[in-house]
Amino acid sequence: MTNVVDIFKERGFVEQTTHDTELYDYFDHETVTGYIGFDPTASSLHIGSLVPIMSLAHMQRMGHRPIALVGGGTGLVGDPSGKTEMRQLLTYEAIEENAQGIKTQLSHFLDFSDQKALLLNNAEWLTKLEYIPFLRDIGRYFSVNRMIKAESCKMRLDSEEGLSFIEFNYMVLQAYDFLELFDRHNCRLQMGGSDQWGNIVAGVELIRRTRQQTAFGITFPLITASGGEKMGKTAKGAIWLDPRRTSPYEYYQYWINTDDRDVARFLALFTLLPMDEIRPVEQLEGADLNSAKAVLAFEATMLAHGEQEALKAFRSATSMFGIRDIPEKILPSSTIPRGASDVDDQSVPHTDLEAAALKAGIPAFKLFHMVGLTSSGGAARRLIEQGGAYLNGSRIEAFDQLVTADDLNDQNVIVLRSGKKHFHQVKIK
Repeated sequence: MTNVVDIFKERGFVEQTTHDTELYDYFDHETVTGYIGFDPTASSLHIGSLVPIMSLAHMQRMGHRPIALVGGGTGLVGDPSGKTEMRQLLTYEAIEENAQGIKTQLSHFLDFSDQKALLLNNAEWLTKLEYIPFLRDIGRYFSVNRMIKAESCKMRLDSEEGLSFIEFNYMVLQAYDFLELFDRHNCRLQMGGSDQWGNIVAGVELIRRTRQQTAFGITFPLITASGGEKMGKTAKGAIWLDPRRTSPYEYYQYWINTDDRDVARFLALFTLLPMDEIRPVEQLEGADLNSAKAVLAFEATMLAHGEQEALKAFRSATSMFGIRDIPEKILPSSTIPRGASDVDDQSVPHTDLEAAALKAGIPAFKLFHMVGLTSSGGAARRLIEQGGAYLNGSRIEAFDQLVTADDLNDQNVIVLRSGKKHFHQVKIK
């Protein structure tokens, strides 16, 4: 059976590991229980959390047991890692509400039935701690000298605001989480982003010193697009896993617009398709590479939102951009529709118009404003004058160009576009 460490390394998940040889043997000879903490500072995770989520999914697929730990307790303190200023402290109620939303999203990626995966909240034990016993039993194992050398602390110590005492405790609390999960569930592996290395090592050391047992840590690299931008950041903001914040269609569109240079890498990280099918994607170009992008978008959307929403997004995109025939040879394990598919464009923004409204024609700038592609008629004029407005794929040359029934396509629809990615359909009732 393939070792999970090999899968992680082959797919680009690993930045650092502790005890390399022992970790490999651990996965080879035992059913591993491993955990990742998720910060409940928002009611939804975004795609910046996908690498940790996918690592848990791969673990489970290989017969191991993942734990997703919602930081209901540590969220009351705030993690200084990667932050130059103190996080706003949330109320108990807000954190509990956010934790419920995160649980729902993780259930799309992990099977929590029959204890195959566990979803826990560290508020269960952290909020019950007594301060003096905690200092005596746990705090004595931590060296302040070592703690202030950790990257998460150094950044804050050098900042103008400094590091608050409440945040300074975060490393101790996260290490205690690891110990608690070790005692309760025989969890001997913690994984997390590269900024969590110091916190993870602190937990490994705490288990070694208090239980005389070996625990393990894996960190993931920070994933950026080839253009240098952080994953999931767009002009409109973050790409969320909550469909109320980012619709499945918008989610699909994010992935379909992946830079050519990132397609194979993102297929390895963000889908469960086999690597022997993904490697040839590095050699694709033109229409075949665009087909691979469609598969990436479909598979990523299916994982986050389910097959029905992925199909709807695929068919909606088809209605906007034309039917894409995905060759059977490209990523054949994908369940994306191949060949001509029926079209369902209900997820695409659209406006219904009476046929009479187009009889005399509507000036293009008025139509763009009317359907909400611009905030005003003046903004629509500027968009057209700057060459950023399109009608059925053709650039609109004059702001007062009349849009009439003659512009309807074969589906009795007019497709408007603002810039590269903002589309709107005008349909005749």
